Amino acid sequence: MYGIQPQDVQPFWQLLSRQLRYYGVAGVSEQLAWPSDLLQHWQDPNVLLSQTCGFPLVTLLQHQVQLVGAFSYQSPYCSGEYYRSLVVVREDEAGLQLADFRGKIVAYNSTDSQSGYNALRALIAPLAVNGRFFSHGIASGGHYRSIDMIKQHHADIAAIDCVSFALLQRANPTAVAGLKIIAQTEAAPGLPLITSLSTSKEQLLLIRQAISATINSPAAISAKDLLLIKGFSVLPWSAYDVIKHMQHKAFALGVMTL
Repeated sequence: MYGIQPQDVQPFWQLLSRQLRYYGVAGVSEQLAWPSDLLQHWQDPNVLLSQTCGFPLVTLLQHQVQLVGAFSYQSPYCSGEYYRSLVVVREDEAGLQLADFRGKIVAYNSTDSQSGYNALRALIAPLAVNGRFFSHGIASGGHYRSIDMIKQHHADIAAIDCVSFALLQRANPTAVAGLKIIAQTEAAPGLPLITSLSTSKEQLLLIRQAISATINSPAAISAKDLLLIKGFSVLPWSAYDVIKHMQHKAFALGVMTL
């Protein structure tokens, strides 16, 4: 789900797929899939293991998937399995805090995004007047495109999840040069790993054991570092209630959109 290349994921997948087979998990594919229609993919009854976003998890996928767990990531803005978004603007902007950007143009990756949309909507809701804070919003299609739009002056502000920001900063420091962070959103559990309802409870347990074994293997250190993965935890569905609370908070204050 992060802005990474397929070749960066492959070393970790090779280790994980080996552990899945070792633990007796059935149906492990040799190759990772990179579906274009994510919602259709997540709802596929044959999905063995995938990663989704917390917002569609609680709004579209409840009662359709099983929660496997979540990775924790190496970012100074992460707290264990919890992550947040960084509200970024151009460095030469005079404003220093969120309230200074009333009436500006916001870029967001998509309306079904927790990090780029729902979390930011909850953050600006107390500052909104008649349900609006920004002049208007532009759907960019991705976090990195939102950053490009800010730097090109097509937008003024965006919320970028801290892991995507850290990955981009490491891979291409010039891409985030000229930006400053003016706010952070409320923390939420990291992007959930899911499996289909057709996965048996026994297989689900084996999947979790295989992931933990991979994470804890000394052989996985470099593969994890490529993805900034630090750990793995099994979280209850209730942990993701904070995401619904963000949506309800914004709606209660009359803010339906960015």
